[in-house]
Amino acid sequence: MNHRELDAAGITGPDLRAAYARCRRLNAQHGRTYFLATRLLPIERRSAVHALYGFARWADDIVDDLDRRQPAAERDRLLRLLESDLAHGLRTGGGEEPVVRAVADTARRYAIDHGLFADFLVSMRSDLTVTDYPTYADLCTYTHGSAGVIGLQMLPVLGTVVAREEAAPHAAALGVAFQLTNFLRDVGEDLDRGRVYLPADLLAAHGVDRPLLEWSRRTGRHDPRLRAAFAEADRLIRSVYREAEPGIAMLEPRARPCIRTAFVLYRGILDAIVADDYRVTHRRAVVPRRRRAATAAAGLVRILGARMRNRPPAPLPDTVAGAEGSPR
Repeated sequence: MNHRELDAAGITGPDLRAAYARCRRLNAQHGRTYFLATRLLPIERRSAVHALYGFARWADDIVDDLDRRQPAAERDRLLRLLESDLAHGLRTGGGEEPVVRAVADTARRYAIDHGLFADFLVSMRSDLTVTDYPTYADLCTYTHGSAGVIGLQMLPVLGTVVAREEAAPHAAALGVAFQLTNFLRDVGEDLDRGRVYLPADLLAAHGVDRPLLEWSRRTGRHDPRLRAAFAEADRLIRSVYREAEPGIAMLEPRARPCIRTAFVLYRGILDAIVADDYRVTHRRAVVPRRRRAATAAAGLVRILGARMRNRPPAPLPDTVAGAEGSPR
């Protein structure tokens, strides 16, 4: 538990503090790139981001269940319980699950639209039955609820220097860009779950279908058609990053280094995929630790610069002030 973060956020009461600590552990364990970026946020805002991540991760783990220990009907039941718990938590501030108590408290503190959580759970439920997406438009319907709304939930926490409505499309695009990056990186792992998130029409344009993807996953062999399809997916995802990037300057200055760092690190995953010759059916591409550290260090430099720009001027020494104020 990071007591300094909780104290700075004004989070009191052992039960609520424990709930936020649970979300923080989930973020640190499963979202290493994102967690690294959150270290650059003002300390009083970090717990809220951990709460949003923790709830999303909890729901995602229910539907993913890589080992298939739970049948789809049981995962649907667990997701409905979580949905009911969240509805109760948003009304009362309570909740059975720690992640629900934390995210309900965050929603109250930052006046986050409850409809964004409903949209998120709709997309999570679709993962129980939907295993592929015919077109990019079909995928966009899913990613709005699974990722775009995460960017929109973050906006009140980060703060903006423009009307929130102006920044919202860029925030949603950034959430989608992050998730599309994960989809390309995790093609092999998603196949193990029986899912293909890359649009079927994009794959088919290069002669790729599910059997070819499964063959590559099973044999560890590559194919020029796969490389061409994944390269087109890479270009598509980079276009979403370009759509998202102007929104960073719309955030409050103290929040920009965090989001800029996340932007650079996640987009760097695409560079790692290219460097690995698009072998995403075989293994997960990662940004080298040295590069992640350098990017975080650059974020720290931006934080220091923002603090210096916003610092009031130091008072003049008495001798200088007296000299300027005395007659010649």
